[in-house]
Amino acid sequence: MSAPVSLPAELVVLNYFGDIVFAFSGALVAARHRMDVLGIVLIGTVTGIGGGTLRDIILNHPVWWVGNPVELLLCAGTALAAYFVKRLPGGTRGLAQWADAIGLAAFAVVGAHVAQTDGASFVVVAFLGMLTATGGGVLRDLLTNTRPMILSGELYATAALLGAAAYTALSPLMANQTAAAFLAFALCLAVRGASMVFHIRFGIVGEPLLTMQRRPGGAESDA
Repeated sequence: MSAPVSLPAELVVLNYFGDIVFAFSGALVAARHRMDVLGIVLIGTVTGIGGGTLRDIILNHPVWWVGNPVELLLCAGTALAAYFVKRLPGGTRGLAQWADAIGLAAFAVVGAHVAQTDGASFVVVAFLGMLTATGGGVLRDLLTNTRPMILSGELYATAALLGAAAYTALSPLMANQTAAAFLAFALCLAVRGASMVFHIRFGIVGEPLLTMQRRPGGAESDA
């Protein structure tokens, strides 16, 4: 999501890329819940613009897509295209999860940059980067009556927080802001990706802080 601040070209690209992959992941989740085309477009769009909208409201910025609906149309168009994605080899669940992970990393960096440009403190910048990255997914889960991923022990918000904090720490230290954005993006995606591949999650009360277990074969092949 954009905001009324000047984004460097690389973050503009990252921003629109995040819109596309998040809207796509949201639409696939809606499709698994047997929604019609309107529901799929709605859920995909909300997933794409939700986190940035919450961030802009907190920062008292005009919500960007209200005055410039390019992102709104981009998310809606992507979600509509996802409606035509039929059954894929291995199912759509894994594809939705990886698209969501990429969007998470992209928006963690963009959200952190917007908050940093607004003059927020380190802690607030990292938090708003995390909120930008996770807000759309939370809204998607609530609308599809799914337990939000950030409340399910997944290394989800944690990955976004690490990525946002890394960008906040690195961007003032590095002459090349693109490198800072890439490193923060890579860190967030690596943490989230590793948690998905190795099924690492936070333990509940009575368990170790982190647990790792293999899921039954085919558990992620749902269409």
